[in-house]
Amino acid sequence: MTNGEQLTIEQAIANLAGDDQGLRLYSAWWLGRFRVKDDRVIRALVRALQDTDDRTANGGYPLRRNAARALGKVGDRAIVPDLVRCLECEDFYVREAAAQSLEMIKDPSCVPFLLNLLEHPQAVVQPAPEPPYLSQPFDALIEALGTLGAIEAIPLIQPYLDHEVPRIRFAAARALYQLTPDRDFYGEILIRGLQSPDLQLRRAVLADIGAIGYLKAAPAVAQTLAENSLKLIALRGILEKTCPILTSTKTRSG
Repeated sequence: MTNGEQLTIEQAIANLAGDDQGLRLYSAWWLGRFRVKDDRVIRALVRALQDTDDRTANGGYPLRRNAARALGKVGDRAIVPDLVRCLECEDFYVREAAAQSLEMIKDPSCVPFLLNLLEHPQAVVQPAPEPPYLSQPFDALIEALGTLGAIEAIPLIQPYLDHEVPRIRFAAARALYQLTPDRDFYGEILIRGLQSPDLQLRRAVLADIGAIGYLKAAPAVAQTLAENSLKLIALRGILEKTCPILTSTKTRSG
């Protein structure tokens, strides 16, 4: 909502080209939220990936972040090269958003670029502006490679099972579950993650389990101390992966 009125596609596109940084941020988010797949929208969001006006005190680009996220939700493979270029941005969170969007679009042409960033993490030197000050969004890169089925990434991902940041360890387990035949081994790592005392981490692991559809995790998911809505999303992910015909039939029947 802007000024009490419902935003339209035309208004959102106009806002992106305007001077009000708040409206520009909101409009990029709105276009992604409603997954507006329109050539005019895509062009406007791609232009926003080059924005230099909306910048934080520590050098980040909030509008670029929102635009990158929105483009992933729009899901047009034509913009993969634009998102790949975002992997070179000095803003850590732009790189993170780009990796997450490339995962959503599922175009394997981006795999070499994700691999390069994982193999050479100092290629872009500006780290995350807050602890643990990572040089790259390793969890986003690893999860994208897992979703994209990049088996060549296995030797690069395996060391991250011992990373000091738990979220990255679980991202590695999730990806290796997808890329190797040792599914139970890596699935059990994620089940143990549901016992973490850190609620944020439990939420992240729920998302990981839902993404890979690890059926044996269903009882642990149901018992996890987290919001019921998140548990239901994870259980739905399991159901969709294990019984795709059932879920697609239900969706078609309303």
